[in-house]
Amino acid sequence: MKKKVIAAFLTLTLAFSLSACGSSPAPNTDADSGSDAGSNETDAPDAGADTGSNTESGADSGSDDSTDAAGDSADSDMAYVKEKGTLVVGVTSFEPMDYQDENGEWVGFDADMAKAFAESLGVNVEFVEIEWDNKAMELEGKTIDCVWNGMTLTDEVTSAMECSKPYCNNAQVVIVPSDVAEQYQDKDSLANLNFAVESGSAGEKEATALNLNFTPVLDQATALMEIASGTCDAAIIDSLMAAAMVGEGTSYANLTYTVELNAEEYGVGFRKGSDLAAALNDFFAAGYADGSIRACAETYGVQAALIGE
Repeated sequence: MKKKVIAAFLTLTLAFSLSACGSSPAPNTDADSGSDAGSNETDAPDAGADTGSNTESGADSGSDDSTDAAGDSADSDMAYVKEKGTLVVGVTSFEPMDYQDENGEWVGFDADMAKAFAESLGVNVEFVEIEWDNKAMELEGKTIDCVWNGMTLTDEVTSAMECSKPYCNNAQVVIVPSDVAEQYQDKDSLANLNFAVESGSAGEKEATALNLNFTPVLDQATALMEIASGTCDAAIIDSLMAAAMVGEGTSYANLTYTVELNAEEYGVGFRKGSDLAAALNDFFAAGYADGSIRACAETYGVQAALIGE
């Protein structure tokens, strides 16, 4: 009897096993499905392999793009500017070189020349107001492509930037109220004045060299406002700006300029190593030859300061 029970148990176990095997088609169907997916996965790796090969090809292509991008950035600033389609010019409000008209458009001798240069490259131009003290940093960070704003070619500037040949003469001059101008006709007379100077400018450099009392401000236009408001006694600004902004017929008719502190030259600054500087030199040479630069300078009254004619 015991043997019969054991035999019956084995029979049931076997039957259960067969039944379990018999139910295996569903898993197999899943497996087939999985196998199809697997076969799709197999295809996917093939596709992946193709994709991989495309990726390699893309990598090659990416590598070429990278090389081109690196080349554009490192070897050809002009190619970089042409590729993005815009020459971004760093400026401050500085009449008659760069300033905004009643419609908010940037105009001035430098602004108009920048527009013409951009057009010669086949790109648009965009003007961005910068803090003058940060101009070299703005260039290196590629937030701007050049500094074109009556920039004096100091040692600091030429060591940090690739600069064009000089195109205008300039000087740093002292601005005071007209009614006290006779008291301030030489450098020695300036010792007790409190000056406003643009931060990081050639004017600040002169004030420092002469050990004058000064307050750094945002730009030269602000320096003039400081005198007009009585916050400062005097300012040091560029002679070209002084000719346009102070004296009879200007917004600051009660101000005048007296002492000329130095002699200097303007240039345009690009990123160090940029090939745009040489392109601008060629542009200037052509502009002097065809008279277009002089015509533009006469529009803003700076023709006497031109270099290169």
